Amino acid sequence: QVQLVESGGGLVQPGGSLRLSCVVSGDTLSYYAIGWFRQAPGREREGVSCISTSDGVTYYEDSVKGRFTISRDNAKNAVYLQMNSLKPGDTAVYYCAEVKCDRSGIYGADNYDNDYWGQGTQVTVSS
Repeated sequence: QVQLVESGGGLVQPGGSLRLSCVVSGDTLSYYAIGWFRQAPGREREGVSCISTSDGVTYYEDSVKGRFTISRDNAKNAVYLQMNSLKPGDTAVYYCAEVKCDRSGIYGADNYDNDYWGQGTQVTVSS
């Protein structure tokens, strides 16, 4: 069973940058499309971005377009989320997950129960 571990979060001022990492173990990353999600206090988890397997198709939720960039390094079994021009509204716990991904959206994560999701990584944008 594939396992995913998120890291790279922290406290950053508005306008700052962070790079999140999602390291996959238990299988080969190149087999999987990976999505990034976030959950702010009192809100439901939402999909932020995803990247497909071999062709590198990506999707971004409207509020992060132009600010976030998703990438993958199959040799390192890792997917990254570069987050620039961060805003207080980006504050949340960020998670990664195996998904289906195309240019229109992220699919399949609704099937996961709470046990699937890892610890996530906290991103706090505040002055």
